[in-house]
Amino acid sequence: MLPLYILDDVNSGSSAMGAASRWWLHHSLHSLNTALDNSLHTASGDALHILPELVRQSGARAVYWNRCYEPWRIQRDKLLKEKLLALGIEVRSFNASLLWEPWQIVKSDQTPYKMFTPYYRKGCLQAPAPALPVSAPPALHTVTLPNAGLSRIDPLNLLPTVAWDQGLAETWTAGEAAAQQRLKDFLDGCDEGLNGYRAGRNVPDQNNVSRLSPYLHFGEISPRQVWHQAQQQGAAAALEDDLDCFLSELGWREFSYYLLYHNPDLVKVNIQRKFDRFPWSKNQSHLRAWQQGNTGFPLVDAGMRELWQTGYMHNRVRMVTASFLVKNLMLHWHEGEDWFWDCLVDADLASNSASWQWVAGCGADAAPYFRIFNPVTQSEKFDPRAAYIRRYVPELSALPDRYIHNPGSAPAHILAAAGIRPGEHYPHPIVDLKSTREAALAAFKLL
Repeated sequence: MLPLYILDDVNSGSSAMGAASRWWLHHSLHSLNTALDNSLHTASGDALHILPELVRQSGARAVYWNRCYEPWRIQRDKLLKEKLLALGIEVRSFNASLLWEPWQIVKSDQTPYKMFTPYYRKGCLQAPAPALPVSAPPALHTVTLPNAGLSRIDPLNLLPTVAWDQGLAETWTAGEAAAQQRLKDFLDGCDEGLNGYRAGRNVPDQNNVSRLSPYLHFGEISPRQVWHQAQQQGAAAALEDDLDCFLSELGWREFSYYLLYHNPDLVKVNIQRKFDRFPWSKNQSHLRAWQQGNTGFPLVDAGMRELWQTGYMHNRVRMVTASFLVKNLMLHWHEGEDWFWDCLVDADLASNSASWQWVAGCGADAAPYFRIFNPVTQSEKFDPRAAYIRRYVPELSALPDRYIHNPGSAPAHILAAAGIRPGEHYPHPIVDLKSTREAALAAFKLL
């Protein structure tokens, strides 16, 4: 067996990996190479040319890969399969990324689902259960091709040239072993993790989220492993409600891939085409303030700073920051999608696109246009002690809990006692929540 990874940016077009994902891939490949006794080969370029040539040089008689579901990868792999079959090479692909194939779950009239709940409850949960994971082979017999022009990992140049990744390195460990440990910690957590997941997953200061998304995205753990181990642990600990909620989140991941498969232009085209007429703003100063976590709304700013520092953002906060961008700043969801794509270590084409369309209200299972997350009330409800805000917006840490969610409401003497001069130590709010909400609602009603 010749283990090979090809970094194919040629065929990816605008879907080439963002900076944070490239950082994760670098460390993931190093972990995989160690597990394969330093036998992993890599190449960079057009897989349509590289792989057939490598087959010719090596004398390989078969090529195996795990399926990808991004539209550009489907097209490339189809052409690659045709090319190899024409050469008399056996080609086999496998589903290692999803619980159910996107074409497997359909309504009784054989058309695809358009809403999550019937897709998951009537489609997925009524379909055959996900197959049990296959055990790892006891040994792998690998070969090397020293004269094939292949390289190891560093020549792929995945790491940033300017060192901004210290926070990522302090937060994450890539690789299969880290993925398995993360799953174990989540399932075994006492009063954290799966235990208390349904309520705790909404509180950004609690450890009731799995943080498995980058490991799932990069194939370091399979959704089947997560699904079956969670079921075993949840049943044994009588956590049926928490388990049902967690498994439905895996279902949301499946639904995102399902939407992308059945809507290949999901990345840039509104599923609800009436949103093509929406009067998006072009305010670049607002966009920069949002990207940098300087909006004057502490929960939004904490989330955007967590994203920049760690390559991750808590899911509840993702919804709040995204809603603020599209419904208070009225900036196009493409702007948020592109920023998340570059900054998230778990950046996933299907989940990123489907989630931004959901928040914007233009997706298949979209949030109603009148659902606009208020960052102040969301903060008060889900971060009542402001522990999350104090961690990522430390300049506000001396403010009492009563005022920290909305510093503009604090009396001058409270601000002075906390050492805060508004507009200097922390920005004034860049917009008025009430008037921008009303403007967004008025624009939505005209669609």
